[in-house]
Amino acid sequence: MTKYLSTADILVFLAYILLVGSYGFWIYNKKKKAVTDTKDFFLAEGSLTWWAIGASLIASNISAEQFIGMSGNGFFVGIAVAAYEWLAALALIIIAVWFIPIYLKNKIYTMPQFLTMRYNATVAFIMTIFWLFLYVFVNLTSILYLGAIAIDGLLGGQYLHIIMVALAVAAIIITLGGMKVIGYTDVIQVAVLIIGGLATTYMALTIVSEKFGLGSSVIAGFNQLMKEAPDHFHMMLNKPGPESTQEYIDKYRILPGVLMYLGGQWVVNLNYWGCNQYITQRALGADLQTARSGLLFAGFLKLMMPIIVMLPGIAAYVLYKGGHLPEFSGKMDSAYSAILSFLPSGLKGLSVAALTAAIVASLAGKANSISTIYTLDIHKKYINKGADETKMVWIGRSVVIISMLIAVIFTWDDLLGIGAEGGFTFIQKYTGYFSPGVFAVFILGMFWKRTTGTAAVAGVIAGFLLSILFNDLAPKLFGNETWLYTAYPRGDGTYEIPFLICMGFAFFMTMGLMILISLSGPKVNPKAFIHDEGMFKVKPSTLLQIVVTLLILMALYIKFW
Repeated sequence: MTKYLSTADILVFLAYILLVGSYGFWIYNKKKKAVTDTKDFFLAEGSLTWWAIGASLIASNISAEQFIGMSGNGFFVGIAVAAYEWLAALALIIIAVWFIPIYLKNKIYTMPQFLTMRYNATVAFIMTIFWLFLYVFVNLTSILYLGAIAIDGLLGGQYLHIIMVALAVAAIIITLGGMKVIGYTDVIQVAVLIIGGLATTYMALTIVSEKFGLGSSVIAGFNQLMKEAPDHFHMMLNKPGPESTQEYIDKYRILPGVLMYLGGQWVVNLNYWGCNQYITQRALGADLQTARSGLLFAGFLKLMMPIIVMLPGIAAYVLYKGGHLPEFSGKMDSAYSAILSFLPSGLKGLSVAALTAAIVASLAGKANSISTIYTLDIHKKYINKGADETKMVWIGRSVVIISMLIAVIFTWDDLLGIGAEGGFTFIQKYTGYFSPGVFAVFILGMFWKRTTGTAAVAGVIAGFLLSILFNDLAPKLFGNETWLYTAYPRGDGTYEIPFLICMGFAFFMTMGLMILISLSGPKVNPKAFIHDEGMFKVKPSTLLQIVVTLLILMALYIKFW
């Protein structure tokens, strides 16, 4: 099992780097203006097409978090982790139909701007700080760490820090060109990502087929996966009982069966896709139909993502269990690299290029959003209100470099413990400390005219504190088993409520608190958004896209329930 890249691999990889870099430079020169303003730099001045929006959403979303982290969860738990991808398709339908019209009608370009318009500057400022902290210390760091670990594993395990720096520099270069360069280079990135990812899955299933003496057949390989690991092909995990092993309990803590669909999974997906600057920024500069088509296109692509990012992890599990991965450590986040090491020369280079494309695109997108939020919602409002457009763009570029430098520092020796949690779980768990309060504030602000600014401030703070209570304190304060929840052993003497269940608790309690506070205010808040009749109506072509996506989603859940 050769880990190192051959000359052919290196040539394929360099060809990709040259192609993306040249195209990005061409886009930058073709579309740049004499004076670049903030709308042009941060939002691409509404120039992205629906397919560019959809591709950019996927390229920025699918990163080391999925390739390495989700593949690792596929190795450990199985197909249940596909819930994050498949429910995202449904969440994108909801956002395309109901959220985006509100954003576009009110000319909202940033999430803090939404909070200022709907509530007040205090809510926006608190949330801005939350978002900046989350994007820098959870998202940037975890993507950089996981990506560097994966690529370093393919190069012999000796270049971790060099790879970290190289990935950060590549992301900075793309980000400095602004959202136009990010959006259009993402079209190439997502094409390479999908082609390379599918090639990896194809080879993984073929290898399984060959190792079990079934010839070189993808279908036979997939059937063998289902035969060798039937427990890995169920979407719903049953609640652990007294006889359950610690390994099964650990799986349930990550993906707690039906219960995760009653709160946590919806909070994760709707908050991520609908209230997240990093994601919605792609659509905020477009017209309504273009934005909707782009979001629905991204939702359709999400349905196929588990094939690329999850099946290789299950294949690694079956090969490892069968003794066909002698050099593999058995660690979740190394599963994808173990599969890549089987690929032939040239194809391995393409797969590494796909992985690199995902990492760089996601880093660039997050860095651009960090820059957007800081520049427009902190610097311009509180530090230098009179700064001209050119200066603001340069401030934005400086923030990109600073945020990436911070990410490198904190991933250098894994100061945040990303490796111990498992990369995908780390991101979902710690994002979940902020998601319940954020989503409650957004959903009530959009659709309940009575919601007050006071309720929003209370909701933001309460959501965060309730997340700490359920994730960190409840078992210690109230015991491991109550009428409300069950905490499960972690294997180290401590107990934990599954974080997706914690998210649901925090969200519904925050909603209740905000509703109670708002009932003391006027029936229609003066800052409430007014919805026009027909703004949520969709065209027949859009409805067709929605129906096709829903039918595919239903078929998948029926098959793998």
